[in-house]
Amino acid sequence: MQVERVFSFQDELKSDKIEVRIPEIVNPQYGMFTWPAAPVLAQFIWYNRDQIKGKQVVEIGAGTALPGLVASLCGATVILTDKEEYPQCLDNCRKSCLANGQDAIQVVSITWGQFTPNLLNLPKADIILGSDCFYDTKDFDDILATVSFLMEKNFQAKFWSTYQERSSSHSIEDLLKKWELKAIQIPLEDFNANHGNIGGSNLSDLHTIQMLEITHQ
Repeated sequence: MQVERVFSFQDELKSDKIEVRIPEIVNPQYGMFTWPAAPVLAQFIWYNRDQIKGKQVVEIGAGTALPGLVASLCGATVILTDKEEYPQCLDNCRKSCLANGQDAIQVVSITWGQFTPNLLNLPKADIILGSDCFYDTKDFDDILATVSFLMEKNFQAKFWSTYQERSSSHSIEDLLKKWELKAIQIPLEDFNANHGNIGGSNLSDLHTIQMLEITHQ
Protein backbone atom coordinates (compact mmCIF):
# COMPACT_ATOMS: atom_id res chain seq x y z
CA MET A 1 0.00 0.00 0.00
CA GLN A 2 1.37 3.42 -0.97
CA VAL A 3 0.70 6.56 1.03
CA GLU A 4 2.03 10.10 0.79
CA ARG A 5 3.38 12.11 3.71
CA VAL A 6 3.95 15.85 3.58
CA PHE A 7 6.76 17.44 5.56
CA SER A 8 6.88 21.20 6.05
CA PHE A 9 9.91 23.27 7.08
CA GLN A 10 9.62 26.96 7.80
CA ASP A 11 11.44 29.99 9.16
CA GLU A 12 8.85 32.34 10.56
CA LEU A 13 11.36 35.19 10.98
CA LYS A 14 12.20 35.17 7.26
CA SER A 15 8.79 33.94 6.08
CA ASP A 16 10.57 31.08 4.30
CA LYS A 17 8.82 27.74 3.87
CA ILE A 18 9.13 24.56 1.85
CA GLU A 19 6.94 21.47 1.63
CA VAL A 20 8.21 18.04 0.66
CA ARG A 21 5.92 15.24 -0.50
CA ILE A 22 7.22 11.75 0.21
CA PRO A 23 5.58 8.65 -1.29
CA GLU A 24 5.94 5.76 1.15
CA ILE A 25 5.24 2.06 0.70
CA VAL A 26 4.35 -0.17 3.63
CA ASN A 27 7.04 -2.75 3.03
CA PRO A 28 9.66 -4.48 5.21
CA GLN A 29 12.48 -3.16 3.01
CA TYR A 30 14.40 -0.56 4.97
CA GLY A 31 14.12 2.38 2.63
CA MET A 32 10.46 2.37 1.71
CA PHE A 33 9.31 4.69 4.50
CA THR A 34 10.73 7.70 6.33
CA TRP A 35 12.67 6.72 9.45
CA PRO A 36 12.71 9.14 12.44
CA ALA A 37 16.31 10.27 11.83
CA ALA A 38 15.46 11.65 8.36
CA PRO A 39 13.35 14.66 9.48
CA VAL A 40 16.10 15.59 11.96
CA LEU A 41 18.71 15.64 9.18
CA ALA A 42 16.27 17.51 6.93
CA GLN A 43 15.82 20.12 9.66
CA PHE A 44 19.61 20.51 9.96
CA ILE A 45 19.83 21.09 6.20
CA TRP A 46 16.95 23.58 6.32
CA TYR A 47 18.56 25.42 9.25
CA ASN A 48 21.86 25.60 7.31
CA ARG A 49 20.33 26.24 3.89
CA ASP A 50 22.57 29.24 3.25
CA GLN A 51 25.58 26.90 3.48
CA ILE A 52 24.13 24.33 1.11
CA LYS A 53 22.93 26.58 -1.70
CA GLY A 54 24.95 25.96 -4.86
CA LYS A 55 26.81 22.98 -3.35
CA GLN A 56 27.20 19.47 -4.77
CA VAL A 57 25.42 17.06 -2.47
CA VAL A 58 25.37 13.25 -2.46
CA GLU A 59 22.92 11.36 -0.26
CA ILE A 60 23.84 7.75 0.54
CA GLY A 61 21.21 5.20 1.52
CA ALA A 62 18.65 7.76 0.43
CA GLY A 63 15.52 5.62 0.81
CA THR A 64 12.60 8.04 0.51
CA ALA A 65 15.12 10.87 0.03
CA LEU A 66 13.67 13.49 2.40
CA PRO A 67 17.06 15.07 3.30
CA GLY A 68 18.26 15.11 -0.31
CA LEU A 69 15.03 16.70 -1.50
CA VAL A 70 15.26 19.41 1.15
CA ALA A 71 18.83 20.09 -0.01
CA SER A 72 17.66 20.33 -3.62
CA LEU A 73 14.79 22.66 -2.74
CA CYS A 74 17.32 24.82 -0.88
CA GLY A 75 19.41 25.24 -4.04
CA ALA A 76 21.91 22.38 -3.96
CA THR A 77 22.77 20.08 -6.87
CA VAL A 78 21.84 16.65 -5.53
CA ILE A 79 22.56 13.03 -6.40
CA LEU A 80 20.57 10.37 -4.56
CA THR A 81 22.08 6.93 -4.08
CA ASP A 82 20.90 3.65 -2.63
CA LYS A 83 21.91 0.01 -2.84
CA GLU A 84 21.86 -1.68 -6.22
CA GLU A 85 20.14 -4.72 -4.71
CA TYR A 86 17.18 -2.55 -3.64
CA PRO A 87 15.69 -1.48 -7.01
CA GLN A 88 12.36 -0.66 -5.35
CA CYS A 89 14.11 1.89 -3.13
CA LEU A 90 15.74 3.47 -6.18
CA ASP A 91 12.34 3.62 -7.89
CA ASN A 92 10.86 5.22 -4.79
CA CYS A 93 13.62 7.85 -4.83
CA ARG A 94 12.59 8.72 -8.38
CA LYS A 95 8.92 8.91 -7.35
CA SER A 96 9.87 11.28 -4.51
CA CYS A 97 11.74 13.51 -6.97
CA LEU A 98 8.79 13.62 -9.37
CA ALA A 99 6.34 14.34 -6.54
CA ASN A 100 8.33 17.47 -5.73
CA GLY A 101 9.11 18.68 -9.23
CA GLN A 102 12.78 17.79 -8.79
CA ASP A 103 13.13 15.49 -11.79
CA ALA A 104 16.63 16.85 -12.56
CA ILE A 105 18.01 14.98 -9.53
CA GLN A 106 20.10 11.96 -10.49
CA VAL A 107 19.34 8.62 -8.82
CA VAL A 108 22.31 6.25 -8.83
CA SER A 109 22.81 2.72 -7.49
CA ILE A 110 25.71 2.60 -5.02
CA THR A 111 26.36 -0.33 -2.69
CA TRP A 112 28.43 0.66 0.33
CA GLY A 113 31.98 -0.66 0.26
CA GLN A 114 31.87 -1.61 -3.43
CA PHE A 115 34.01 0.51 -5.73
CA THR A 116 31.86 0.20 -8.82
CA PRO A 117 31.92 2.54 -11.84
CA ASN A 118 28.85 4.33 -10.43
CA LEU A 119 30.79 5.25 -7.29
CA LEU A 120 34.00 6.07 -9.15
CA ASN A 121 32.16 8.39 -11.53
CA LEU A 122 30.38 10.46 -8.88
CA PRO A 123 31.39 14.13 -9.01
CA LYS A 124 33.32 15.77 -6.19
CA ALA A 125 30.87 16.24 -3.33
CA ASP A 126 30.86 19.20 -0.96
CA ILE A 127 28.37 17.58 1.41
CA ILE A 128 27.45 13.93 1.91
CA LEU A 129 24.16 13.11 3.60
CA GLY A 130 23.10 9.95 5.40
CA SER A 131 20.13 9.39 7.70
CA ASP A 132 20.01 6.21 9.78
CA CYS A 133 22.65 4.48 7.68
CA PHE A 134 24.27 3.30 10.94
CA TYR A 135 21.56 0.73 11.55
CA ASP A 136 23.19 -2.67 11.04
CA THR A 137 26.70 -2.99 12.50
CA LYS A 138 27.84 -5.20 9.62
CA ASP A 139 27.47 -2.18 7.31
CA PHE A 140 29.38 0.37 9.39
CA ASP A 141 32.82 -0.29 7.90
CA ASP A 142 31.47 -0.28 4.33
CA ILE A 143 29.62 3.00 4.92
CA LEU A 144 32.74 4.75 6.16
CA ALA A 145 34.84 3.22 3.36
CA THR A 146 32.44 4.81 0.88
CA VAL A 147 32.39 8.15 2.70
CA SER A 148 36.19 8.16 2.99
CA PHE A 149 36.50 7.54 -0.76
CA LEU A 150 34.20 10.46 -1.53
CA MET A 151 36.17 12.69 0.83
CA GLU A 152 39.41 11.78 -0.92
CA LYS A 153 38.06 13.77 -3.87
CA ASN A 154 37.44 16.79 -1.65
CA PHE A 155 39.23 16.98 1.71
CA GLN A 156 36.93 19.85 2.71
CA ALA A 157 33.78 17.74 2.31
CA LYS A 158 31.47 17.13 5.24
CA PHE A 159 29.34 14.09 6.03
CA TRP A 160 26.15 15.13 7.79
CA SER A 161 24.64 12.08 9.41
CA THR A 162 21.78 11.38 11.80
CA TYR A 163 21.17 8.02 13.37
CA GLN A 164 18.94 6.47 15.98
CA GLU A 165 21.01 5.16 18.88
CA ARG A 166 19.84 1.60 19.49
CA SER A 167 22.75 0.25 21.54
CA SER A 168 25.71 1.84 23.31
CA SER A 169 27.87 -0.97 21.89
CA HIS A 170 27.24 0.17 18.30
CA SER A 171 30.09 2.68 18.28
CA ILE A 172 31.85 3.92 15.13
CA GLU A 173 34.75 5.54 17.02
CA ASP A 174 37.35 2.90 16.10
CA LEU A 175 36.20 2.82 12.47
CA LEU A 176 36.49 6.60 12.22
CA LYS A 177 40.14 6.28 13.25
CA LYS A 178 40.67 3.49 10.72
CA TRP A 179 39.42 5.69 7.87
CA GLU A 180 41.15 8.84 9.21
CA LEU A 181 37.90 10.61 9.90
CA LYS A 182 36.67 12.59 12.89
CA ALA A 183 33.21 13.39 14.18
CA ILE A 184 31.59 16.06 16.29
CA GLN A 185 28.14 15.63 17.78
CA ILE A 186 25.77 18.54 17.23
CA PRO A 187 23.06 19.04 19.88
CA LEU A 188 19.57 19.01 18.42
CA GLU A 189 18.71 22.28 20.13
CA ASP A 190 21.42 24.00 18.06
CA PHE A 191 19.22 23.72 14.96
CA ASN A 192 15.74 23.75 16.50
CA ALA A 193 15.29 19.98 16.28
CA ASN A 194 14.73 19.27 19.97
CA HIS A 195 10.97 18.90 19.62
CA GLY A 196 8.82 16.04 18.40
CA ASN A 197 7.07 17.74 15.51
CA ILE A 198 9.94 18.42 13.12
CA GLY A 199 8.46 19.11 9.72
CA GLY A 200 5.14 17.79 11.00
CA SER A 201 6.64 14.34 11.59
CA ASN A 202 5.32 13.75 15.15
CA LEU A 203 8.45 11.94 16.35
CA SER A 204 7.98 9.97 19.56
CA ASP A 205 11.58 8.85 20.28
CA LEU A 206 13.58 11.97 19.51
CA HIS A 207 15.87 11.52 22.51
CA THR A 208 17.63 8.58 20.83
CA ILE A 209 18.56 10.46 17.65
CA GLN A 210 22.09 11.83 17.26
CA MET A 211 23.43 14.36 14.74
CA LEU A 212 27.04 14.05 13.60
CA GLU A 213 29.28 16.09 11.35
CA ILE A 214 32.10 13.88 10.08
CA THR A 215 35.15 15.30 8.34
CA HIS A 216 38.67 14.29 7.36
CA GLN A 217 41.23 14.35 10.17
